[in-house]
Amino acid sequence: MQIPSKRTFLISAVAFGFILAAIVSGMLIFSAEPERFDVHAYAENLAGNQAATRVTGYITTASLIGVVEHLLDKPGGYLHNDRFPPGVFMDNMPNWEFGVLVQSRDLVRVLRDDFSRSQSQSTEVKALAAADPLLQFDANRWLFPSSESQYRKAIRNLRAYLDSLSDAQATTTQFFARADNLANWLGVVNKRLGSLSQRLSASVGQVRLNTDLSGDEAARQATPSPDIVSVATPWSEIDDVFFEARGSCWALIHFFRAVEQDFGPILKKKNAVMSVRQIVRELEATQAPIHSPMILNGSEFGLWSNHSLVMGSYIARANAGVIDLRRLLEQG
Repeated sequence: MQIPSKRTFLISAVAFGFILAAIVSGMLIFSAEPERFDVHAYAENLAGNQAATRVTGYITTASLIGVVEHLLDKPGGYLHNDRFPPGVFMDNMPNWEFGVLVQSRDLVRVLRDDFSRSQSQSTEVKALAAADPLLQFDANRWLFPSSESQYRKAIRNLRAYLDSLSDAQATTTQFFARADNLANWLGVVNKRLGSLSQRLSASVGQVRLNTDLSGDEAARQATPSPDIVSVATPWSEIDDVFFEARGSCWALIHFFRAVEQDFGPILKKKNAVMSVRQIVRELEATQAPIHSPMILNGSEFGLWSNHSLVMGSYIARANAGVIDLRRLLEQG
């Protein structure tokens, strides 16, 4: 057996070092979260004129398009389904992407079922009926058709809806800015934020009393469950949950800013504009720079920080604002 020469060994070591440095550099570049964008300016850019942005629903739809486009076109592109370096070695950014994707899926579903329909018996908009399942496509698919290709098709259908929305002749394509429609979307957001808050809190492990059937003595469930439940996020998933929550909040900041403009008259009538802005403020706090090389998981009152509990606190406060806003909209 021939022993490799010193020269061959040196060349191999240098090549390995170069490849490793390239992968690490790529991971650092691809980990950069995209900057938040101005939803009104983005909508104006899509329309090509300012007049179209005054059409009810235009900014909300454009913000959804913008969020999905940023998801696909940020540095490194869409990484959640990568099978090759450096994406295959990354988990923080793919989980951030999934948080953005979940909120986008929720909004397109509400857009299809509520915002674009005047009542339960009205027909749905074909472009939205096509965009919804495309955006619900498997986030991990990398072979044909890939996740990215399906999401870009969804964007094309959303743009078709957007163009029809600003077309005075397309009277069958509408966006209905009503209090009940907005309350329906807030109900979905409430559940998403509530779930994220609980998962973040479970980073330190919790013992919870089972309140699943509270408030209704006739309530039943499929199978029995214990009265006391122990919940804890596995240590390997703590940063995954953190970045999913961070991505989810990033998307919601844009959606709430768009809602403030499209539902402006209703919010002003309910004196709820400041409520929306306070929700956005709490969500913006979740986007503060992370001055740590890793997500720390100290105990509640321990020596070390617990980033998950801090994130959960901001999300819980934002969710409390969502609950109050929804209740206000549902009042006569």
